[in-house]
Parts: sequence; structure tokens; C-alpha cells
Amino acid sequence: MKKIVISNKVHYIGVNDRKKNLFENNWPLPNGVSYNSYLIADEKCALIDTLEFGSKDDYIEVIEDLLEGRALDYLVVNHMEPDHSSMVGWIIRRYPQIKIVANNKAFKMLEAYFGISTDSIHEVKDGDTLDLGYHKLNFVITPWVHWPETMMTYDATDSILFSCDAFGSFGSLDGAIFDDEINFSYYEDEMRRYYSNIVGKYSHMVQKAFAKLNGVPVSIICPSHGPVWRKEPQKAMALYDKWSKHESEEGVVIAFASMYGNTEKMADYVARLIAERGISNIRVYDVSKTHVSFILNDIWKYKAVILGSSAYNAVMHPMMQHLCNELEILNPKDKNYALFGSFSWSGGGVKTLVPFAEKMSWNMVAPPVELMGAPTEEKMEGFMEIAKNIL
Repeated sequence: MKKIVISNKVHYIGVNDRKKNLFENNWPLPNGVSYNSYLIADEKCALIDTLEFGSKDDYIEVIEDLLEGRALDYLVVNHMEPDHSSMVGWIIRRYPQIKIVANNKAFKMLEAYFGISTDSIHEVKDGDTLDLGYHKLNFVITPWVHWPETMMTYDATDSILFSCDAFGSFGSLDGAIFDDEINFSYYEDEMRRYYSNIVGKYSHMVQKAFAKLNGVPVSIICPSHGPVWRKEPQKAMALYDKWSKHESEEGVVIAFASMYGNTEKMADYVARLIAERGISNIRVYDVSKTHVSFILNDIWKYKAVILGSSAYNAVMHPMMQHLCNELEILNPKDKNYALFGSFSWSGGGVKTLVPFAEKMSWNMVAPPVELMGAPTEEKMEGFMEIAKNIL
């Protein structure tokens, strides 16, 4: 494989996974995903995170080729999730004298997964430095971005931030590794989908991480997924700052669950009313067809949310319940919202949507619209107020 140099003595060792259907067995990967690992071949040599087990069959050989006969002195474990750490056992078997660099929150996980005792661990705390020779590594503890043991590694010599999951993205790296080699418009939605699905719940902790990085010069960001940011690292940081502050764009997401088409007609009706007001960013989703991952992404992006459900066993439809459950977990903030639904013999969809929305502490723009039987213009008169006030 062609060697990819990030900076002085810093090498990219990554792989694309285009076979996996679901990330964390939950989030679709229509465009694949990359796993990124990095090797610093200095006076002392350090590997920054590993890969998902089985994703790169020549991983050890590539490391040995870059080491050119030297020992691998350190393995920095920024995060213990298996897509970054499941090759740790292989690295230890190949390099038994290696020191595992981690913070104390990772100790129990290292023991539980790999049987690693504290004797093999080089513990680092916030602000600690590891001298490799030319490169000086500083450690920034960033808990809950997005696990409790997560940290970042900062090379003070070349101003490189090894950020692990932060600033990462879904999507394979199709030849281009660096941000100045890609068309970012292709990646932006996947980067936001990664943020909203994986990191978004911990947005307040992302802001705390930014506070720790305040004033630290960053020339290159090396995340564990997605492109390496060497031209515009500030762009990646600005996007994460925006998303973690719950700053939204003008637009409306209408998500509905319809059994026989009546609730879908209501969704299309209110969408038309909103379009007539000159709002162009309108996304209408059938929750039974579109995976929740993509709906969550647009809800994170846009200011307004309209949810509609048919009655199903006297409550909301199960697929709408799934969306609501994910929204409650991820907790996007500062949304305008409205509700609607339909029923045949007894209500339930709107009745169960109301307490969910109240828990979200969003801004209700108009009373819910609920109808019995087939939709008519008269029955849907309440949508006029929703369309008028949604943005």
C-alpha cells in the first residue's frame, strides 16, 4: 500500500469498511465508513488508536514496515469502543513490552476486554506530556465525547489533534484522505448524521471539550473516522461548535406514521401550506420507510419539527414511537414543533405524542390537528395556524 504521510514522521494507517451495513449494529452505512489509525515513527514510536478487528488483514505488516525494525514503544488508547480498540490484543501479542497510554477511566475496560493489568499501562492525566523525541504529545481528557474514558491526543510540535470520534464522519475515503482532496458537500450530511446519531446526546460535553482546547493552535485534525483536516481544521471545529450549540437552519421536518394513507395526506397538506409561505427546506419522511438515522440528521439540521401519527392500539404507531424514543435520548434543543394525527374508532396517536413533546421542552406553535376518518379541507383547517407559525 502507498505510504500516506500526515506530517513529520506521522503516518496514516486506515482502512475503508464498505461491507458493514449498520454502524454499532444500528446506524445505516450506505456510503461505508473509514477506520483511521496513526503511527508516529520517532525516537520513541507510538501508535494512536487501532482499527476494528478484521477490517485490515495487513495492519501489523504495515506497522512493521513503517517502524523499519524499531520497537513500538506506546499504544495510545483515546477511546475503548471496539471500532478503535479491538486490535489492542493483537498489538500486545506482537509487541509484549509495549506501554498502553490511557487515562484511569479506561483501566477497567482494558482489563475486561484484554486482561491488561495496570503494570502495562502508562497512566496520563489532563495536561500530561509524553516525549517521543521530535514529537511531544499532550493529553486532553474529554469525557462523554462520547464515552466516559474518551480523550484526545495533541502533538504540540506539529499542532496535530488526534481527536478520535470528535470531528469524524460516516462515509468511506474513496482515494482522497485529506480535506483538500475531497468535495466536502459529499461528506457534510454524513458528518452531521454521525454527529447527531453518535455524539449529539453529549453536546454539552462537546462544549466543555472546546473550552479545554480554547487557545490551542490546531493545524491538523486526525479523527478516527472520515477525512483528515489539514487545510481547514477550523471548518470542522466550527461545524461541531454549531451543532453542539443546537444552532439550526431555517427548515421544517415533517415525519409521519400512516397505516392506510390518511395521516400521509395530512402530512402532504401541511407541507404544501408551508411551501406556499415561501419556505423551501421542507423534508417529509415516512417513519416506516426511512431509517430513523436520516430523520434525526435533518431534525438536528432544521429549526422546526412536525410529527404526525395514526392511532395504533390506542397509542401512536410503533415506528413513530421509535423516532420519539431516539429523539428523547439524543435531546435536540430549541425546536419549534406541531403535532397531528388521525384515527378511525378511538384516538391515541396525538394523545401519546403530546406528553412526549412536552418532555422535550420545545416551542409548540399551534394546537394539534387530529381528525377522524378521511381528511377533508374542513377537518384540516387547523393546519393553517401551524403553517403560519412554524417558522
